[in-house]
Amino acid sequence: MFCSSCGAQTADGSAFCGSCGRPIVGYSVGGSAASAAPIAATGAAVPQAGTRAYAGFWLRLVAHIIDSLLGGVVVGVLFAIAIAVIGFGSLREQFEEMGRGADQGNPAFPIFVVFFVCVMVGCALVIGWLYFAMMESSEYQGTLGKMALGLIVTDMQGERISFGRASGRFFAKLITGLVPLYIGFIMAGFTEKKQALHDMIASCLVLRKV
Repeated sequence: MFCSSCGAQTADGSAFCGSCGRPIVGYSVGGSAASAAPIAATGAAVPQAGTRAYAGFWLRLVAHIIDSLLGGVVVGVLFAIAIAVIGFGSLREQFEEMGRGADQGNPAFPIFVVFFVCVMVGCALVIGWLYFAMMESSEYQGTLGKMALGLIVTDMQGERISFGRASGRFFAKLITGLVPLYIGFIMAGFTEKKQALHDMIASCLVLRKV
């Protein structure tokens, strides 16, 4: 099979050209390779509505906001449970003692506070990893935020990604976040395949279902 845009040879069943990244004529992402091959062989034109378009920056931003709000609720509930177990009154007394002077209160309390914060951050990271990796590698191919906007995460051929690749994409976001001025995320608005930096690292695409 050859790409109708650049003429490069592509593997049978590929939704996108490995050279130029454009959709293979006659192939609808998620469709079967068997139905695509005859159309591509004859060179018949297919309407653009028959292929899934790349998801742009603003759609992805709204999906991220939805997921962040949901994640915030979950972490907030866990935080409230932890405070309830420790005892809000006890924590308030310790903070009041600290405020009266360095020689007041339990000297181990500041260490406990640092440990508690680290545990909460670790729990939030693990929850976020499992949520994104499991949802994006599932049959839904996206988080609840992406599902609400009709978006899916795929590999470069438009196929469902594995849990390992979804995990790599999640942790690659940590690298994306290190780029100043959020440029690593904003790249989804101006790169050819609408990929953010973490998408490029994990070789993934975010597509619209329709």
